[in-house]
Amino acid sequence: MKTGLLMVAAMLSLIGCANRPESIRASFVSHEKYAYLDCPALESRMAETRKALEATSKMQDEKATGDAVGVFLLLIPFSKLTGDYEGEVARLKGEVEAIETAQIKAKCIPIPPAATPTPPSAANTGTPAMK
Repeated sequence: MKTGLLMVAAMLSLIGCANRPESIRASFVSHEKYAYLDCPALESRMAETRKALEATSKMQDEKATGDAVGVFLLLIPFSKLTGDYEGEVARLKGEVEAIETAQIKAKCIPIPPAATPTPPSAANTGTPAMK
């Protein structure tokens, strides 16, 4: 009876554990928020946002690890008591997607080299030209 009660308590406590950052979905952020920025400004904003996302994801990952340890040792997910960064990770992922869309709309992102065909005259085939 006690074992069954402990199993139920353990399962219920797992429901409240913090999610790993990679499993958190991006929240919607409109790309229109960045429509006024030029390409260098968008690139700068993207670097800042990705840096913030990386730092926040690391903190969220630490919360998830702490929850796993807490549940294993005490059957308590600590993030339920102290909070986590899930909302912030979702917002920052949405910001990254919105900036990417704004860069595409502003034609800031070049087409990858593999997608642009090389003209035959410019291609270096490694064989000497025939005369």
